[in-house]
Amino acid sequence: MKKTRLFTSESVTEGHPDKVCDQVSDAILDEIMADDPLGRVAVETLVTNGTCVVAGEVTTGCYVDIPKVVRQTIKEIGYTRAKYGFDYETCGLLVAIQQQSKDIARGVDKALEIRGGEVVKEDLEGLGAGDQGLMFGFACDETEELMPLPISLSHKLTKKLAEVRKTGELSYLRPDGKSQVTIEYEGNKPVRVHTVLIAAQHGPDVKMEQITSDIIERVIIPMLPNSLVDDNIKYYVNPTGRFVIGGPQGDTGVTGRKIIVDTYGGYSRHGGGAFSGKDPTKVDRSGTYAARWVAKNIVAAGLASKCEVQLAYAIGIAHPLSIMVDTFGTGKIDEAKISALIDEVFDLRPGLIIKHLDLRRPLYKQVASYGHFGRLDLDLPWEKTDKAAELKKKAG
Repeated sequence: MKKTRLFTSESVTEGHPDKVCDQVSDAILDEIMADDPLGRVAVETLVTNGTCVVAGEVTTGCYVDIPKVVRQTIKEIGYTRAKYGFDYETCGLLVAIQQQSKDIARGVDKALEIRGGEVVKEDLEGLGAGDQGLMFGFACDETEELMPLPISLSHKLTKKLAEVRKTGELSYLRPDGKSQVTIEYEGNKPVRVHTVLIAAQHGPDVKMEQITSDIIERVIIPMLPNSLVDDNIKYYVNPTGRFVIGGPQGDTGVTGRKIIVDTYGGYSRHGGGAFSGKDPTKVDRSGTYAARWVAKNIVAAGLASKCEVQLAYAIGIAHPLSIMVDTFGTGKIDEAKISALIDEVFDLRPGLIIKHLDLRRPLYKQVASYGHFGRLDLDLPWEKTDKAAELKKKAG
């Protein structure tokens, strides 16, 4: 008899205070990348009741109207009225930006290998990693997008929650919200949706009974696969009974606090680095994107049904210090051979990741909410399976 287990992942809407910060940071990054693809950016945002603070390090030759970008982003999210507790026009805004440290820049501009005399063919080969750290990428065949089912469904629910708010279908909804999905597995196979939880910010005059009915009927049920739903599924909507005070009025938000929401919902390991507000020389971002690209191609090639890839970098050094592959017993060939194939097929130096994935352009704000991976609604370079055929052929 196969072992039964439960696994849970969560997602948050674009109006969640932490996600507001991620989107503001990435909106600033996109604005700089549009005019100066070589710009160095590390921007953090904090929002709280009536206030937004933007701080960090930026080195660029272009001008960016940061207050305008910040307010426009908050407006697009939906904080457009003072009664929502946060308003794009009237919130206080503090900007504290300085240049990137020259000590960091020298290691990024010219990697240790180049300073040691290694010959390079192009400038990008000589870029060093912008920081030390470890990054994980993951893929599995549970869904079409090769993502774990719990986080995939959680994102679909929060996107739907935002959709019915923005279209006016549920006009009483406000921007903040969360979802949480528990999936029951038999062995490694998802067999049913066990529990769905939605927290939805709302206006003060709507009855809880209406909110519950509307959310189950118009948000939850349309997003769940019929084959995994039965009469025993549990639904929870706003379990406290009221969620009027939300967003930055109810909770302080900070860039980079939703790293598990951004990745695999806890299904895979995480190196701890956040993405938003960082240009692609920061391997927290580009290295993690590359690790997902590698893992997804391995699964797409049929070399494993589940694959996790770890990369480790050191500041100022181009080549990864280590590459680890774990197929959790699902590999069709030995993991050591898969590691050798990765080294043969993928060049994982930061500059070459930037080149192959075309990362020096404005594409980051769009992934600052609803996940950076498994996005079938977006044409993301790290989601392509362009190396799968080559991997399969070389694997024999």
